[in-house]
Parts: sequence; structure tokens; C-alpha cells
Amino acid sequence: MSERQPLAATRQRVREELRERILTGRLRPGDRLVERELAEDLGVSRVPVREAIRSLEAEGFLVVQSPRRVVVRQLARVDVEELFDVREALEGLAAGLAAERAGAAELTRLERVLAEAARATARGDAARITVLNSRFHDEIVAIAGNALLSTMLQPLEGRLRWLTSQNEHWAELLDEHRRLYDAIASRDADRAKVSAVDHVRVNREVTLRSLFGEEAGERPAG
Repeated sequence: MSERQPLAATRQRVREELRERILTGRLRPGDRLVERELAEDLGVSRVPVREAIRSLEAEGFLVVQSPRRVVVRQLARVDVEELFDVREALEGLAAGLAAERAGAAELTRLERVLAEAARATARGDAARITVLNSRFHDEIVAIAGNALLSTMLQPLEGRLRWLTSQNEHWAELLDEHRRLYDAIASRDADRAKVSAVDHVRVNREVTLRSLFGEEAGERPAG
């Protein structure tokens, strides 16, 4: 049935499915992707699978070690540090702009995401929490209204979402988002920037401990 879809739709479906499997941990760092097996599993030919692999390699999720061996990327500590450095700078900017530009409708959208996140947190629904966390940050970028900023964040979105999913301190995460919302709603750009940067730094610490069992504040020498 899926092969009757327009080719572009099939390509997108396969790419999004494989990305989601990586983001949710069904495909873990080091796991090998086999075109034939994935094509059978997804009910498509090998062509859209091959194209999805190329796309996800460009996004930084996969490593092509040889023509016949493709694996999920194993992030090194330096990869994680660099991603958080960029996230800190860009999300601080986004929050500051959002504080300056948010109207009543935009703040209502953020409130709705937070309310849904609170319900997901109460249920302990990890997958939904991860989706809503990304949506909250996407809304802030949209409110910021800076097309170049949005373009710069787009290729990082998947990897940043994957990193954020490592944070299972859900109640604390919700509280941080509420504080960030309050800062944006105050229309104080400097306060919003500080709140966003603090939030990213907490996430950095949690993620590094989760992935590498280290205290995040201690960067390797050199």
C-alpha cells in the first residue's frame, strides 16, 4: 500500500520513521541499518530507504562506515558539548526576541503546550514529554520571528531533541519551562535570555551524566 503513495511522500515517511526510531531509542548508537531488512519492515522498496539513510547521515544521525555498513552515530563527549554550546547561544537569542515580540495569542500557545506537558508529566508519558518539550522550544523560535535563526536551528533540531530526551527529570524540566515562560511573558528580554541559558546548562549537566557518567561542569582538558 505504501508504494502507491507519491514517491516524495514515501521518502518523507521512511525518513521520519527512521529518525523517530533513533530519537526514541529503538535504534541505538552503534546499531546497524540494513537496507533490505528496513525495506521489508516498512513495506517499501530499497530506494526510499537508501535516500533516507543519506538524509539522516547529513543530519548527523548515521555514519556510513562502508558501502555495506551503516550505523547509528555514537556521540562523543565533544559532539555533545559542541551541540550544547550552539544551543545555548541560539536559544538564549530566541528567548530574548520572543520576550520582545510575544503577544497574547503567542503566550496562549505556550500556555497550552505547558498544560499538556503537565498532563503528560503526571502520566509519566516519556514519549509525549519529549514531543512537547520540542514543541515548546519550537514555539519560542516561531515567536522570535527571525527566519535566519530558524534556518540555523533546523538542521540541529533532531539531534537536540535526542539530547533533550536523555533528561528524565520530568517534573524539574516542566518547572524550568514554566520559569522560561514567565520570563518571556514578563517582556524582559534580558531575563528571558538568562532563563533560557540556565535551562540549557541544566540540560547539559543532566545529559552528560546520563551519557558519560561524568559531572558536566568538568570539561576535558585541551
